[in-house]
Amino acid sequence: MRIFADLWWFFKQERLKYFFGIIFLMLSSFLSMIPPYVVGIIVDDIRTRNLTPMILGKWILFLIIIGIIYYFTGYIWRQLIFGSSIILANQLRNDLYRHFTKFSPNFFQKRRIGDLMAHATNDINAVQGAAGEGILTLFDSLTLGGMVIVTMSAFISWKLTLITLLPMPIMVVLTMHYGNLLHKRFGKAQAAFSDLNDKVQENVSGVRVIKAFGEEEAQINMFRKASRDVVDKNIAVAKVDSLFDPTITFIVAFCYFLALIFGSIYVVQGSMTIGGLTSFTLYLGQLIWPMLAFGFLFNIVERGSASYDRIRRLFAIKPEITDVDGASSEVPSGAIDYAIRNFRYPESESNALSDIRININQGQTLGIVGKTGAGKTTMLRLLLREFDIKDGQISIGGKEIRSVTLDALRSAIGYVPQDHILFSATIAENIAFAKPEATREEIERVARLASIHEDILHFKEGYETVVGERGVTLSGGQKQRISIARALLADSEILIFDDSLSAVDARTEASILHALKHERKNKTTLISAHRLSAVEHADQIVVLDEGRIVERGMHQELIEKEGWYAEMYAHQQLESLVSEGGGKA
Repeated sequence: MRIFADLWWFFKQERLKYFFGIIFLMLSSFLSMIPPYVVGIIVDDIRTRNLTPMILGKWILFLIIIGIIYYFTGYIWRQLIFGSSIILANQLRNDLYRHFTKFSPNFFQKRRIGDLMAHATNDINAVQGAAGEGILTLFDSLTLGGMVIVTMSAFISWKLTLITLLPMPIMVVLTMHYGNLLHKRFGKAQAAFSDLNDKVQENVSGVRVIKAFGEEEAQINMFRKASRDVVDKNIAVAKVDSLFDPTITFIVAFCYFLALIFGSIYVVQGSMTIGGLTSFTLYLGQLIWPMLAFGFLFNIVERGSASYDRIRRLFAIKPEITDVDGASSEVPSGAIDYAIRNFRYPESESNALSDIRININQGQTLGIVGKTGAGKTTMLRLLLREFDIKDGQISIGGKEIRSVTLDALRSAIGYVPQDHILFSATIAENIAFAKPEATREEIERVARLASIHEDILHFKEGYETVVGERGVTLSGGQKQRISIARALLADSEILIFDDSLSAVDARTEASILHALKHERKNKTTLISAHRLSAVEHADQIVVLDEGRIVERGMHQELIEKEGWYAEMYAHQQLESLVSEGGGKA
């Protein structure tokens, strides 16, 4: 029953709905006590030949009125109690999603997407059941069961009631034992479902790679194994679940046996009428549901408790990157200053960056180049505060980036990542992601700047073409250019290109860079790239090697130094000439 204590905050929040829901539930239970009593009276009237058509008609009319009232009370308590449980599910789901958005990439690197999805679906559904059906079965079993027992004791025979209920403690002990087993097994079943969910998500996302390497059969076997594990663990749950009904049914049958044996004795002795025994038997039938509900209660609450434990463990994780006390909400602007002595990723033993000192005046373009793993992306991610620096700082306009809120900081930055994420929406909606109110003219203008407008017009639906899981397959270059258009539409003070021109040809790259130069006057741009032609025009270029700056200067200055940059530039120019020559041939 711990789940009800855990959810007390919600019951307090929705106390009026639950209060009146329980009141109407108790009223329904009270109304259900009346028909068996009336039937007993009618049976005794039949036995004594006192029943007339008029008396019978009055009783029937009375029962019809009771039935109508029962109907409306049932409708009201279902709306209030089950409606509240739906509100809880919605609130938990929204809170969980909001919680996810606060985490840094480090959190998602350690956890599987499928597992997080299972928390937001199956686990929340189980908690909703505890707040809806759990509350129903708790109060219905207590109120209806209590009223039935009181009515049987007070109006028929307390002795027969006591004898009939003797097996009840056995049922309580057994159902509590089943509930404990169910809690443990259901937790394992939910974890297995998370694994399966993650496997499906990975395979759907990576279906092209799976097909390219001919690994369909191997993945099918792995999925079959994961699915079998889910089945096995759910069968283990079902084995415990299946014990509730037979146990309760056996106890109820034994109660009926006691009622008939001892009730018949009392009728023969004259201490009870046949009508009284009839009413007692009908009341005992009504006691079946509270008994079953008691079993269901343990089933529901243990499932909800196991799922709520999993959800709470997620909520207990604190975001690594948060706003500091007193952080300003003013969007930062001005020169960017890197002053990083050392930075290493969490759980890493080596530095990712060392002795990084760069000043980028407002309106300048910085090019960042170097080998794979040199630290280019790390520099950009630190500016976005995906991680915090412990030994050093980054400032914008003289303000350390931790002195402003995350919302303010990221409002100042447009970002085109290496992995181009497009949502399952139209091309126009994808471009307008950061500015939903943008007009079609604004969307088309930035599409032209990103050299994607003509490509879009070739699609059958144009800008209304749906991309993503349910739409057309775009090339890598088209995805990149849509991502660039999206960042340009945001018109941020700072624009970051994280190797975001790698999938476009040299001519398209030159066109985009030319548009950027004219479009973003007096605004700062940071470009990391492997292809050096992407940073030729930059006001300053830094070359990173193992997290350190080994060269810096403008394009021509670096060529004259005849270092790594000059060597790589010559190599890439030669590759370009060979490619062009091959094309002409």
